[in-house]
Amino acid sequence: MVNIDSCTCGYEHPHIDMIVKIGRGLLPQTAEILKDFPHNILLVADKNTLAAANGLLDVLKNGGFSCKLQCYDNFTEADIKHVKEIETLSEDVDGILAVGSGSIGDICRLASFNVKKAFAIFATAPSMDGFASSTAPITIDGFKESLLCHAPSIIIGDTDILAKAPAELKSAGFGDIMAKYVALADWKMATLVAKEYFCPKVAEMVADVLKKTAALADKVTEESPDAAAALMEALVLSGLCMTLANNTRPASASEHLIAHYWEMKKLERGEPMPFHGTKVGVATLMVTKLYHDIIDGKYGEPTFGTDDVDWDKVYKIYGPLFKPELDKVNNPSIMENTSAEILKQHWQDICKIMREELPTYEHLLDLMNKAKAVTTIEGIQVDKQLALDALEIHPYMRYRVNLTRLLPILGIKPDWERYLTV
Repeated sequence: MVNIDSCTCGYEHPHIDMIVKIGRGLLPQTAEILKDFPHNILLVADKNTLAAANGLLDVLKNGGFSCKLQCYDNFTEADIKHVKEIETLSEDVDGILAVGSGSIGDICRLASFNVKKAFAIFATAPSMDGFASSTAPITIDGFKESLLCHAPSIIIGDTDILAKAPAELKSAGFGDIMAKYVALADWKMATLVAKEYFCPKVAEMVADVLKKTAALADKVTEESPDAAAALMEALVLSGLCMTLANNTRPASASEHLIAHYWEMKKLERGEPMPFHGTKVGVATLMVTKLYHDIIDGKYGEPTFGTDDVDWDKVYKIYGPLFKPELDKVNNPSIMENTSAEILKQHWQDICKIMREELPTYEHLLDLMNKAKAVTTIEGIQVDKQLALDALEIHPYMRYRVNLTRLLPILGIKPDWERYLTV
């Protein structure tokens, strides 16, 4: 249970009554851990995650559970059609157990919320920070949206299984946590210049997660139950922070929008989809370098002019498929919540926030290399033009103030190609 009742941020944080079990040898204990969970369940997995959790079905059946199985071949992208599929399959059950990590958990999270069923997760890899989140990133008509739903009531992480997860999945989890440097910086800036809600206690929790995870960098890919436990705990806490804040601000900013744009376009093209955390890690490196360049004056002093966005270019690059969603999140404009005068007044404060919250690019790159994380666009199968497009137009995917969304009003035009190489 994680609650911050004494918080003075002004928001009534939800009580989180969640059972989180992370430790060695938990698979044989799963039925006992789920003793208060409905015993008539839909178990959702794919062939990889079910193999990782080998024996789980027998444990549940021997423990008195009636299990209906939905096993995908190789599940990589959470689309609304899958959510609807899970909703239909769950009509005759009382609970949904997701066996896996990111995308499988996301479709089960939203489906269970929509049909008012109990929801739990048996994790098979510490690959992303959404385990305890109450939001689900879902692709709808090709456009990636983060939808509010509910968090699981139970999360189980058998560290013997998590430790044996592929190294690239563990590195992906590390990359997803590193994104919180940018998330905290953008969140603090947004509350300063656009009066956005901010919780110091939640931000402090995220900062602590970052510190502990960074210290794990050179141990992340080891087949160590202790290292897997520490990474899994960090990922769960990150998700809890999103649930406590009732939005994704504590864990997601411009770097996630870049990754979401890549996901949308690769899905549109029918191209292979690298792990979410891997893409986020690469985008975090890009944004960290960009933000330091901006505040260090590489592109000169801000002009604080008008929000002169080339909307024709934005809509052309996104393509007609995404026009309705772009209209929805940009009309009215998020920039109505701030102004050139406000930004000018607080520019030095903005720079101070960025310097305090962001590691240097070199330090972040060193951490990513220690964790054997992907650091290049080639490593995530993103071509040069797709990378450039994402860097330039990602701010318009959400109704949200990030530093990249302020570039037109600041009069700053970055050399985007500079951020394509490590």
